[in-house]
Amino acid sequence: MSESYEFRAPLWLYPGESAWHFITLPVDIAEEIREEFAGFRKGFGSVKVAADIAGEHWQTSIFPDAGSGSYLLPVKRAVRAAAGISAGDDVDVRLVIISP
Repeated sequence: MSESYEFRAPLWLYPGESAWHFITLPVDIAEEIREEFAGFRKGFGSVKVAADIAGEHWQTSIFPDAGSGSYLLPVKRAVRAAAGISAGDDVDVRLVIISP
C-alpha cells in the first residue's frame, strides 16, 4: 500500500471572499487514496496528510470535492509566502497519508 504521492498541479484561489488557496489532486491519485485509505477518513470524508511544497512541510487534511471528483489540498498563507508561490503557479507537491 503506497502512502506517499508526488504530483504537479496548479495552485488556485477559491472564488469568493475567503481567499482560500487550494491544489486539486490528480483524479488518479484521488481514486487511489479513496480506495486504499477509506478507513482513515475523518469528518466530511477528509484524510489527514503531511504535505511538502518547495521544502515547506506542514500537516493538514485533504477534502473531497464533488465538482472535480478529487480531493482539495488547502495551502495556507505562510506556506505560500515561504515557498514563493501564488495562484496560477504550477506546484510540485509531496503528500504522505497520516495513519491514525
